[in-house]
Amino acid sequence: MPTDHTLVIVESPTKAKTIKGFLPKDFQVLASMGHIRDLPNNASEIPAKHKGEKWATIGVNTTADFDPLYVVPKDKKKIVKELKQSLKGASELLLATDEDREGESISWHLMNVLDPKIPVKRMVFHEITKEAISKALSKTREIDMELVHAQETRRILDRLVGYTLSPLLWKKVSWGLSAGRVQSVAVRLLVLRERARRSFKSGSYWDLKAKLEKEGSEFEVKMTSVGGQRIASGSDFDESTGNLAEMSNCSKRRNLKY
Repeated sequence: MPTDHTLVIVESPTKAKTIKGFLPKDFQVLASMGHIRDLPNNASEIPAKHKGEKWATIGVNTTADFDPLYVVPKDKKKIVKELKQSLKGASELLLATDEDREGESISWHLMNVLDPKIPVKRMVFHEITKEAISKALSKTREIDMELVHAQETRRILDRLVGYTLSPLLWKKVSWGLSAGRVQSVAVRLLVLRERARRSFKSGSYWDLKAKLEKEGSEFEVKMTSVGGQRIASGSDFDESTGNLAEMSNCSKRRNLKY
């Protein structure tokens, strides 16, 4: 492993191989293979000190400001080890993950897991060309914590909303379906619509019309009341339930005939 080198970390090995050709020889480029840390996927990943906690199964401490419990998955431990090994001889660390909330979060997790004791810069680029890479090297910045918090909030919501709903989809719809913050809303809308369908009761009413003639002229009349009581019409029914709609004047409803 070369010493006194600059370590650049990107997300994919393909990107690492490509941009290596545009960087100085004393730069080493490695890939994190996406996220190196996440909420636990199963009970075996929960740290021993948290196994007794009720919230540990979802990985979010709902009793302490919804703090997430982050762990390094088994399939990422080797990658973390390689990154730490390369970091030992580095003089500078460039975090070159994608410039979106996921990429920003990956850089933040790399900072926390690797715990570098050397200068760290955030490097971003939108195309892999010599000009774009050179420009990115000259315009590095700090990690954007607003983007990090946005990704973290999204991830926590996915876990809180979808983690217990997904098994229901596996049982009722199809195995392997996921229910995150978006899908769960769709399921909720379907449930509400189905409940409305089941509770609907049709209401019946009849109109009585007559054609009358007086002094050679015909005209149409419609019955609106019987014995002083108003007859219900279509506008008196709630189209969602089929029942007589609630009226502001209760006496009006009592006087309806249908």
